[in-house]
Formats: sequence, structure tokens, C-alpha cells
Amino acid sequence: MTPHPPTVFIVDDDLSVLKGLTRLLRSAKLNPVTFASPQEFLDRHDPTQPGCLVLDVAMPGLDGLQLQQALITRGCEIPIIFLTGHGDIPMSVRAMKRGAIDFLTKPVRDEDLLKAIRAALVADQSRRQAQAELAGIRHRLATLTTREREVLEHVLAGQLNKQIAEDLGIVEKTIKVHRGRMMEKMGVTSVAELVHLCELAGVKAISIR
Repeated sequence: MTPHPPTVFIVDDDLSVLKGLTRLLRSAKLNPVTFASPQEFLDRHDPTQPGCLVLDVAMPGLDGLQLQQALITRGCEIPIIFLTGHGDIPMSVRAMKRGAIDFLTKPVRDEDLLKAIRAALVADQSRRQAQAELAGIRHRLATLTTREREVLEHVLAGQLNKQIAEDLGIVEKTIKVHRGRMMEKMGVTSVAELVHLCELAGVKAISIR
């Protein structure tokens, strides 16, 4: 299945700005979708759609910073570029502290905006790849039996098969079988690879007394 191309979502209550940005982005071979209000964006946005958000700050009703906070509350991590003619230092600091990619003041140079958008799209792609990798690791962990998970935790602690067998009260030959199956299910061929995957997933070794 072909993945969806990234979308540049634009939220601004000024229709002339929406039209101008749409022309600019299309000329740069990007895919813009416009919204005339933050509430419209909240009502229609699908967080599974890759892309970034170009967001005006001063708008009637819900403003840009409030939309940013609403998205954070929903767990939506879309990269945001603020674009405003009413920006000030405290406002930009608040926006950046909440994770905004950039804060640009109108009128903005086309090249500056396009550079910020491309950086935001790269950031979104990297985040989604990391999330997909983590989901894959967690899926593999979920396929382990209880005994395989125990062996995994002992391996992470640096124990040899003989030590694991003594701790778990079973013969070393059986440990080798469980360890082999665990490594196969995790899709790794070395302890170093296993440690890396488990660190990403937050799996900790057992405490060795």
C-alpha cells in the first residue's frame, strides 16, 4: 500500500493568506490543505495523516496557542510552525517551549517559510518512523512466552546460560532452547542488538544480587 503523501495543514482566518500560501506550496510541489479556523481543524484533523501545521496566532475564538494546547492535550504531536503578524517575544517563547518547530512573523519570505515547512515534514517523518519501530518491538515482546521473557531479562542483566539456569531452577540445555526462541522472535542475532531494542522499549534487566 502506498503511504499517504505528507500534507501541510494551514490554519488562518484570512482567506487571502490561505490562497497565497496554497499557491506557494503547490508551486513548491507540496500538498496544502486549508482551514479558516482552529475549531475547523480540530473537528476535521486525522492525526494518522503525516504532515505539519502552519498556524496563525491571533484569530477570533480559539487562537493559535490555544489550538496548540488542545492538540497537546489530545496527544497529537504534529509539528507546528507559527506564522503571525502579531507575534511578540513571550508568545514565541511559550510556543517554542510547547514544541513548536518555528515562529515566523508576517510578512515572511517564501524561502524561509518553505525551509521551515520542509524541516517540519522531516521531523514528522522521523517521529512516525520511531513510533512504528517502537510498536514493532513491543509486538515482538508480546509474542514471548513467560519463560522466554524471564530469560530475556536475565540475558539483559549479563548472565550466562549456566547462571540463568541456576536462578530459574531448570537445566542449562532448556535455557539454550528458550534463549534461541526468544532471540528468533525478537529478530536479533546478538545480545548487543537485543539490548538496543529493549532499551528503546523501556525493558529493564532484572536486579542481580
